[in-house]
This record gives sequence, C-alpha cells and structure tokens, in this order.
Amino acid sequence: MTRRDSLRILAAGAGCGGFAAGDESPAPVPAPDLAAMITRAIPSSGEKLPVIGMGTWQSFDVAPGKTGPVEEVLRTFVELGGKLLDSSPMYGRSEEVAGNLIKRLGLREKVFVATKVWIEGKEKGIEQMQASMKKLKASPIDLMQVHNLKDVAVHLDTLRGWKKDGLARYLGVTHYLASEHAAVEKLMAAEALDFVQINYSAAEREAEKSLLPLAKDRGVAVIANRPFAGGDAFKRLAPTPLPDWAKDIQCTSWAQLLLKFVVSHPAVTCTIPATTKVQHLQDNMKAGVGTLPDQALRQKIAELIRPA
Repeated sequence: MTRRDSLRILAAGAGCGGFAAGDESPAPVPAPDLAAMITRAIPSSGEKLPVIGMGTWQSFDVAPGKTGPVEEVLRTFVELGGKLLDSSPMYGRSEEVAGNLIKRLGLREKVFVATKVWIEGKEKGIEQMQASMKKLKASPIDLMQVHNLKDVAVHLDTLRGWKKDGLARYLGVTHYLASEHAAVEKLMAAEALDFVQINYSAAEREAEKSLLPLAKDRGVAVIANRPFAGGDAFKRLAPTPLPDWAKDIQCTSWAQLLLKFVVSHPAVTCTIPATTKVQHLQDNMKAGVGTLPDQALRQKIAELIRPA
C-alpha cells in the first residue's frame, strides 16, 4: 500500500488528525526549527546524525528528465536538517539519480551517503561497490552495508580493508525481515560493526525483543527501515482518529506519531522514510523536532495499531 492510498483511507475516518476528506495529501506543515533537530551519535565515532533520514527505494528510481520532484525533495530534506541518504544497487536508477542530484545541488558535504553491496563473490562485490561510489559521486563512501546479509563474511572482510584504507568511513549490514533478526544478532555479537539496518515500526516491533538491546550494548548504530511497515501501519490505523494526546509531543499527523515512536527507542540512531512529495517530506521531518514519547506514550501508540 502506498502512502497516498493510506492517506486516502485515513482521510475517510472521522476526526482524522488534519486530513480533509477526499484530500490525498497532509495539511501544510510548518517548517521545523532546524536548530532543534534531534540528533543521535554514531557509537563507534561520536559523529552525530539527525534522527530523520531518507530512503531512496522506488522514490529515486526515476527516468532521466523526470527527476524534478525528487530534486526538490532532496533539496528540502537538507534545508530542513536531514543528512543520511540511503540507497542500494538493487534500487534501479536510485544511486545514479541521487548522485547526479547531490552533485547538481552541491550537497556532497551536507549529505551522509549510505549504500549497499548485494552480490555473490569478492571481486564482483568490489566491482559493485566501486560502481556505486561512482554513481553516487561519493568517494569515500560514508557507509557501505552488506545488503540482506548476502555473502556477508566475504564482503565484511573487504570492507574492513576499505575502512582501514579510507575508502569507506563506516561498515554495516542490513535486512528488512524480522525472520532474519537472529542472523543479524549473531553478526553483531561476532563482528565489529558500525551500523545495522533493520525493519522497525509500531507495527513491526520484533526488534525490541533482543536485537535493539544488543545493538545498544554493543555500541552499534541502528538505521530503522520500514518505519510505516510498508504502509501497513497507516492501513491498520484507519479509521482511528489521531488522539488528542498527540499534541503533547507536537504531532499533527499519523506519520509524525509513527516516526517519533521509532526514533524514541534509545537504540535507534535514525529512520529512513522515502517519498517523492515535498509535502510528505515536510511532514516526516517534523518528527525530528520537539518532544519524543516516553515509555508510557510509546505503549499507547503501539496499542493504537490494529491487528493485521
């Protein structure tokens, strides 16, 4: 389910927290106070990242001549205090589009560029990573991740050398399925990782059991993907009205409430929602300022998610 479809469903519910019936987009969101953007430190270095990053899956996979909307999204993302941009060679043209836009807008020093390796074999992995760096116009790359643990031992060996030689500033691993969390945990326990990227949201809380606590204990930064559970969180919230207590943590939309749930977990460094719409980006970025929910409020947010 796309965010557009999800918002249409939510708009149909009574008292839908700022969405007008029949309107596919959220109400205009005031620009966040950039000076107040919440940041978290990467444990292995102390370098700080804003808690709201941006993914490029589907959103940046656009044809030449049709990059206007995502160019505006990327420009606005940085203007509003965003930094981490995550991509992958399996995301179609996303790396190339992102790299060209970063160069055109002069943003290389303002963006933390993360991508992945997703192939079998040491030499093929090196070739793919070099191609990604070229497409992204990023050398060194800020973060190189082994995508979905594919040939993970081989690529981590390469990346340890790359990090030593200054070709990659950080290394990590990723997955998007809760069924693979145990494998991610095993790697965290055995390897010196800077980052792990896993699925985590109010609708997908499996990582809370042991993966997130282990990341905290091991000093591993966590990037949370699927913060809206692929749109399923919006679907499961319909037609629940946005609760009055959302204003206590300065939330005016479901997206903000869901994102604040994710980044309020103490082990999470940042989350990476994707969008092609500036209005949705502005809405997302508002989750990076103000008050985060405490444990009691986190539980109330989770309880709003209807069973799948």
